[in-house]
Amino acid sequence: MIVDLLIWPALAALLWVNRRRPLLWPLLALALLLLFNRLFTPGFFILEIRDGRLYGTLVDVLNQGSKVMLLALGMTLVIATGGVDPSVGATMAIAGAVMARLAGVSIPVALGGGLGVALLAGAWNGLLVSAFRIQPIIATLILMVAGRGVAQLVTDGQIINFEQPALVYLGNGSLLGLPFTLALVLGMFVLTALLVRRTALGLFIEAIGDNETAARFTGLPARPVKFLVYVFAGFCAGLAGLVAASNIKSADANHIGLYLELDAILAVVVGGTALTGGRFQLAGSLIGALLIQTLGTTLYARNVGADVATVPKAMVILAVCLLQSPVLRAKLAGLRRPTPVAIRKEGSA
Repeated sequence: MIVDLLIWPALAALLWVNRRRPLLWPLLALALLLLFNRLFTPGFFILEIRDGRLYGTLVDVLNQGSKVMLLALGMTLVIATGGVDPSVGATMAIAGAVMARLAGVSIPVALGGGLGVALLAGAWNGLLVSAFRIQPIIATLILMVAGRGVAQLVTDGQIINFEQPALVYLGNGSLLGLPFTLALVLGMFVLTALLVRRTALGLFIEAIGDNETAARFTGLPARPVKFLVYVFAGFCAGLAGLVAASNIKSADANHIGLYLELDAILAVVVGGTALTGGRFQLAGSLIGALLIQTLGTTLYARNVGADVATVPKAMVILAVCLLQSPVLRAKLAGLRRPTPVAIRKEGSA
């Protein structure tokens, strides 16, 4: 069965979200991009059900974008504290390598080993940032540089293949006709939202990002919170690494997670979270990840080469970031207001 979807659900979401301005511009950009594909990319909105599973370009966008969405959830909290973590791509490679290496032992050991080493990587970053007070960009760059070497050591420089159905299902299986990765992302989003919006943790993170010194003087546990945030980012990166390895049924230390840390950072910024820290938008980060994945898929569908595709991709991201900028909006609003001189002239007339 072939289903031709329209753009109206996205436009309805825009009307609903009009009250939440941080999400308006990324949603508008995503809706315009989908509208462009509806008009000019044949087959983009066509879905087909085969063997009880949904197939199509939109499903591929969700499935392939799941890795960036998982990374973006952890990256959002890191950036909200005023930090950044470019090591998540390397953490993905390590987690995938450990899972593939332990696949022959048992499924729980393989999954636990991959996630465990990702938690250790996050704890390493958190320790350097919170306990030793190293600048976040420097502390995480250490693991970013060394992480792929660690993954190479785990795999002995080889690509390790695995065929265990449970591990393959993680990145290629389906649940209720949709990719299992989508359920994984939704589950992590709900869990993260409950942690930061239904407890005081979210307020702690925003307070630390706004002014860590003031937060510490008011009695907030700034260092433990920052440590836990980096551990959580490592866990999200570990999940993304397991999904990436499952997608290709192997551990490729050189390519798993390559440059995805940049997409995750861009997704968070496009979603409305400032790099300076403070207030953050979890839903906006997921929308930003979907925007980036949809844009990449659109460019490839238009036969734009991978080297050239980075240019229009950067332009769209820059445009969304500028539209979100309060400084730019204030300048544009100032241009629309009449100047005091013009007001006096009108009054004298």
